[in-house]
Amino acid sequence: MAIRNIRKIGDEVLNKKAREVKEVDERTLTLIEDMLDTMYDAEGVGLAAPQVGVLKRIVVIDVSPEGDEPIILINPEIIETSGEQTGSEGCLSVPGKVGMVTRPNYAKVRAFNEKMEEFEVEGTELLARAFCHEIDHLDGHLYVEKVEGELLDTKHMDED
Repeated sequence: MAIRNIRKIGDEVLNKKAREVKEVDERTLTLIEDMLDTMYDAEGVGLAAPQVGVLKRIVVIDVSPEGDEPIILINPEIIETSGEQTGSEGCLSVPGKVGMVTRPNYAKVRAFNEKMEEFEVEGTELLARAFCHEIDHLDGHLYVEKVEGELLDTKHMDED
């Protein structure tokens, strides 16, 4: 399909609440395919529609190094969390930076698929972190709001 431009921190679209998706049409399916292509091209594990400038409640996630089926979430909501994990987090919209963020270690999400069929999916560790991070984007929030301490440059981390 197509690689879309990823909006960067400071772009006002990243601070806006995304709108609920009422129906999935060809434009929506194209957006989802473009989001997947964009995420893989940028070597990310997740991408929310606002990051490509579209204020719709759509998220794509693929944390699998084997390239399993990506998770597509339309109108996702976190319905259960437990535990806690603190770890390094980055974002395609905040390039070159990482910060320590505490998130739930387990998250269960209710969402719709491309056929607007409701389903639930759950994950732990990286997947739980990705669910929380990407759904935050749909509400206009970036991980930098949750960073404990300061943001670090990724280029300095490579030198260690």
